[in-house]
Amino acid sequence: MSSTVQGPDGELRCSWCSAAPEFFEYHDNEWGYPVDDDNRLFEKLCLESFQSGLSWRTILAKRDNFRAAFSNFDFNVVANYNESDIERLLENKGIVRHRGKIEAVINNARRARELVQQEGSLAAYFWRFEPDENSLLEPQTASTSEESIAMSKALKKKGWKFVGPTTLYAFMQAMGLINDHSEGCVFREKVELARKNFKRPRRV
Repeated sequence: MSSTVQGPDGELRCSWCSAAPEFFEYHDNEWGYPVDDDNRLFEKLCLESFQSGLSWRTILAKRDNFRAAFSNFDFNVVANYNESDIERLLENKGIVRHRGKIEAVINNARRARELVQQEGSLAAYFWRFEPDENSLLEPQTASTSEESIAMSKALKKKGWKFVGPTTLYAFMQAMGLINDHSEGCVFREKVELARKNFKRPRRV
């Protein structure tokens, strides 16, 4: 099976784009580009957690609804959610109404607030898990890595929930911690250049 597929403009892209038309825009403009904004990182992690057991197409289609429901994933706001907020979210047909995952977002918002106090930013902490380029496998041949396993263990130790190694590997792909665009994908070099020019956040 080929690792690339022809896009609307005739250029080759990662083969998973062909699963849904809306994937092309997400792939071209977001997936794999390095992120250092804490709220965007928190959003990406939460959405990957919601995706567990579901298709990414389902989550992407509901992303605006998730943002509206969870205060644009401002973890300082979400950290103050209470039981009435949980009930409100469970009645929201525009999102995935899974109590465990909803409660995990609120819990993780509180843990995120603590992590910022300890490390200065979420970005500084997450980018600490960037793997050595020489240790990377062929793009899209794995669902976990040593780094995603290590990050999962570290976050669970800090009380985070729904942060298994597979979820965190998808998070690493999405936030640009690794460049997992297929060889031959026209965006692999573009993402690599963005990563090369990206200033890694450090603890303040």
